[in-house]
Amino acid sequence: MGGTGTTETAVLGGGCFWCLDAVFRDLEGVIGVASGYAGGQVAGPSYEAVCTGRTGHAEVVRVTFDPARLPFDDLLRVFFAIHDPTTRDRQGNDVGTQYRSAIFCRTPAQREAALRVVRELEDARAFGAPIVTEIAGDAPFYPAEGHHQDYFERNPAQPYCMYVVAPKLAKFRKSFRDRLKQR
Repeated sequence: MGGTGTTETAVLGGGCFWCLDAVFRDLEGVIGVASGYAGGQVAGPSYEAVCTGRTGHAEVVRVTFDPARLPFDDLLRVFFAIHDPTTRDRQGNDVGTQYRSAIFCRTPAQREAALRVVRELEDARAFGAPIVTEIAGDAPFYPAEGHHQDYFERNPAQPYCMYVVAPKLAKFRKSFRDRLKQR
């Protein structure tokens, strides 16, 4: 399926960015993924500073995608399927504001889509608890340090990758088999 040549970007936080990065790299229509930080008060934060929870940033991924092949609503449906949007400031054992569920809407259309998808999931009672995902405005994106980019691919034997990222990626691949990039 051909694209339009037009791309969009989404900035999404759903816990540790290593998990989101691994999943979105496999999703058809995604052109690029960068791990980073958004939503805080400090310019150019480091991983160590964000981990303290005092900068206000969330660990996020910036996803560049072709909306002709992957509509933003579908990207959000995958996003909601791969993390728990019902827990405030935590994903599993990762606890703190840096692990919050967040969508940093870059345009009014993205905000409308985010609200629409949340409403759709709430109406379907998809999670059994209210969605607490922050639907925020556009915020500066700061790329994470180089060793955090494509972390899972380069570190599959790292314990966090083996016990947290790999199962999440396997679940995604099974649930969204028809949306995977052809390799």
